[in-house]
Amino acid sequence: MIIKNAKFLISAQKLSQCPNLGLPEVALLGRSNVGKSSFINAITNNSKLAKTSNKPGKTRLINLFDFDSKYIVADLPGYGYAQVSREMQNDWQKNLEEYLLNRDTLKLLIQFIDSRHEIQKNDLQMQEWIIHHNLPSIVIATKIDLTSKSKIFSKLNELKKVTKREVFPFSASDKRYNDAIIKYLDETLI
Repeated sequence: MIIKNAKFLISAQKLSQCPNLGLPEVALLGRSNVGKSSFINAITNNSKLAKTSNKPGKTRLINLFDFDSKYIVADLPGYGYAQVSREMQNDWQKNLEEYLLNRDTLKLLIQFIDSRHEIQKNDLQMQEWIIHHNLPSIVIATKIDLTSKSKIFSKLNELKKVTKREVFPFSASDKRYNDAIIKYLDETLI
């Protein structure tokens, strides 16, 4: 399965600036530098579509992308460590909460968790927030290529057990995981 025509639409600070194109939407959530932008680039096979950085906190707005005019993907600012003021982090939180709770076209949240580490406290807090608001979501375990092959299966099972959600492995450099994710998105959103 291939995304043939993905394009950047707009960067918006808050919900009122997000255009409604009448397409279902999926939002990408995760810690700063977990691989959300790399995910967009990998599954669209376009390394320049979403801006990536080694420095946490580079995504500061709601970045909307059109995937084949089938659905919209929203790359959201990461939670956790970022070199920005507390005031800016509070603004992000307020704007993201408004977007996540009030976006009519939002059909799915994808929470990205770094497979190399134990699940972090702010990942668990985000999970609790998602469950509290009864929002449909899945988990993507990023950087799976950096997890030892003998531990991948147990890591995925651990994440399923802790998050109580469907978990997909993902690697920005190893494309073999992309088809299952794209198939899930197509079946869920279209």
